[in-house]
Amino acid sequence: MALLHIIILALVQGITEFLPISSSGHLLIISPLTGWPDQGQVLDIAVHVGTLVAVILYFRRDIGEIARALLTPGRPESAPALRLFGHVLVASIPAVIAGGLLYFLVTLDMRSILLVAMTTIIFGILLGWADKSYPVNNSLRKMNHKDALIIGLFQIFSLLPGTSRSGVTMMAARMRGFDRTEGAHFSMLLSIPTIMGAGTLGTLSLLDAGNAEFNRDAILAAGISFVFALAAISLLMAWISRIGFMPFVIYRLALGALLLGVYFLG
Repeated sequence: MALLHIIILALVQGITEFLPISSSGHLLIISPLTGWPDQGQVLDIAVHVGTLVAVILYFRRDIGEIARALLTPGRPESAPALRLFGHVLVASIPAVIAGGLLYFLVTLDMRSILLVAMTTIIFGILLGWADKSYPVNNSLRKMNHKDALIIGLFQIFSLLPGTSRSGVTMMAARMRGFDRTEGAHFSMLLSIPTIMGAGTLGTLSLLDAGNAEFNRDAILAAGISFVFALAAISLLMAWISRIGFMPFVIYRLALGALLLGVYFLG
């Protein structure tokens, strides 16, 4: 692959994975908008590995506390971390079940620009509506399994390209009364098992096809996506309480309109 293609692919994945604008939708439109060949599954997995390492590094304190709590579950101070771990597990269940069914049953053209355009617009509007309509009356300390399950159920929508996993989980968190920062915090923790699961499925698929060669291009793409993902997480967590979701809503509407124009006029 051309170096510019690898850099653009990794940059797009790194920036968009944790912002509520859909990384999968952006990755799908690179090829039709630029005329470049599809990057293939190896590069897709590589850039996701980069973002996975970034989110693990950023939330290393949470992950460390969960690991210690799992090793010493009887200590009273382990209770908050164990509750958080339980919430992440509960919220992951719906997407695991739906993702498995989709992997075997789906017949919809999941790489359609029209599909990406529609989900980008629809879920962008819903994100803005949820942010403006629901008061802040909950916190991660008070989160229960019902909150986690509802957020996890919304994550199912992210199986459609253009929806945005981070977008729908942050939207669901706002609907459950969490503020933007805490909703983003839980959304990113929830991304860890989600990205791991998707990466494992993709890797198994490549192994079955005898095409799991992770070469220099893949390593470079993973490294670049890691750097940009870490920067995107840091900026989002620092700014989200002040800027809100409206800049992302406006961006999604503009991108969706552009893609509709490409689809119908291109």
